[in-house]
Amino acid sequence: MKTITITLAAMLLAGTTLYADDDRYEKKRYHKEKSKASELYIQECASCHMAYQPEFLPKRSWEKTMRTLADHFGTDATLDKEDYATIRAYLLRNAADAKRVGGDIGKMGRKIPDDQTPLRISETPYFKKEHRKIPKRLVRQKEVKSFANCTACHQKAEQGDYSERSLVIPNYGRWDD
Repeated sequence: MKTITITLAAMLLAGTTLYADDDRYEKKRYHKEKSKASELYIQECASCHMAYQPEFLPKRSWEKTMRTLADHFGTDATLDKEDYATIRAYLLRNAADAKRVGGDIGKMGRKIPDDQTPLRISETPYFKKEHRKIPKRLVRQKEVKSFANCTACHQKAEQGDYSERSLVIPNYGRWDD
């Protein structure tokens, strides 16, 4: 009986440690820069879609995105010169290849081949790999519409948490692959 009690206590302690480590990891995995530049980026970009974490794409992708704002996926997203310069600098300073980034966000940026310049996060190899098993019918539904709508399924996407714990697909439920 004593052996079973000790074994159970050890298992409980190990489980608690693993859970605590996982929580610590989640809290540290994405630190959004708090600045006037980040606030401006969120204000301007999140008026139409989620303000995606800059770490998802390399500098070359953000450069091209900023150069093509007059036709930003069918919309004129032109900015005045000062806002353009501020947002551009913010995106380049926080791009996937500008700093070390951990977690899924870091993996996404590191998996982009040097000869590719994706403008859509959903075009990146890591994104495609992570979303390949999701049936198209779940993405096309009115509550989601497209893979660009991260917040439809990833409940904490705006905070940079894309873990499966915070993943709930509308009209389906939790997704666990």
